Amino acid sequence: MKITWLGHSAFRLDTAKAKILIDPFFTGNPGFQGLDAKDATKDITHILLTHGHGDHVGDTLQIAAETGATVVANFDLCMWLAHKGLKNFSPGNTGGTIGMEGFTVTFTNALHSSASITEDGISHALGNPNGLMLHFDDEPSLFHMGDTDIFSDMGLINELHQPDIGIVPIGDRFTMGGAVAALAAQRFFNFKTAIPCHYGSFPIIDQTADKFIAGLDGTKTKVEAPKAGGSVEV
Repeated sequence: MKITWLGHSAFRLDTAKAKILIDPFFTGNPGFQGLDAKDATKDITHILLTHGHGDHVGDTLQIAAETGATVVANFDLCMWLAHKGLKNFSPGNTGGTIGMEGFTVTFTNALHSSASITEDGISHALGNPNGLMLHFDDEPSLFHMGDTDIFSDMGLINELHQPDIGIVPIGDRFTMGGAVAALAAQRFFNFKTAIPCHYGSFPIIDQTADKFIAGLDGTKTKVEAPKAGGSVEV
C-alpha cells in the first residue's frame, strides 16, 4: 500500500484493488499548494469522507463527476451531496460497515462537529463526524481518525479492529494536539505506523508534528511524517 499525504487531512491510498481519496480538500488548502490535482485524482475509484466540514468534503463533487468514483460517507452527508448533483455514492453511519471491491469501511465515533454553513448562509446538519476504519483483503488495516479529541472508547475501536496504521489529527484548536494524540496512540492502539495530519496548513493550527513525534519516541510505533505530496510505503 502506498499512502500519500495531500496536505491537511487529505490522503490518497493506492492499493492492489482500489485507488482511494480520503477528505480530498484541494482548492483553498494551503497544504496542497504546488501539488497537481490531476496526479492526485488519477484513476481514483473511491472517495471517503470523515465528516461534512468544508476542509474535508473539499473538491468531492468535482472529483466524483470527473472520475466516476464512488463516494462513501455518512447518510446525511451523502444525501446533501446528492442534492448537489452527486450520482455515485454509498451511505453508512456510525458502527456500520460497507463492503467495497477489495476493502471494507467501518464508521467509528469521533469527537467533533459536522455542520456546514453554505452559500445561502444556513447551517446544514450533515450527520455525525466519524473516523474511518479500513480493512483490506491482503494489505495492512488503516484507521483514519477524522477530526477528534482523545476518548476512552478508542480502546474498543482497537479491540474490534486492531488497525496497523493510524492517521492521527494533531493540529490542536479543532482537534487534539500532538502530545494528546501521542497519548491516544500509546494508550489505546498498537499502531505499527502512525501518520499525523490536520497540521501545517492553516496558521491557527500547529505547523509541525514535533510534539507528536516526541510523544511517540521510544515506543513500538513508527511515526511517518512526509511532506505534503510525499508518500509512505507499508
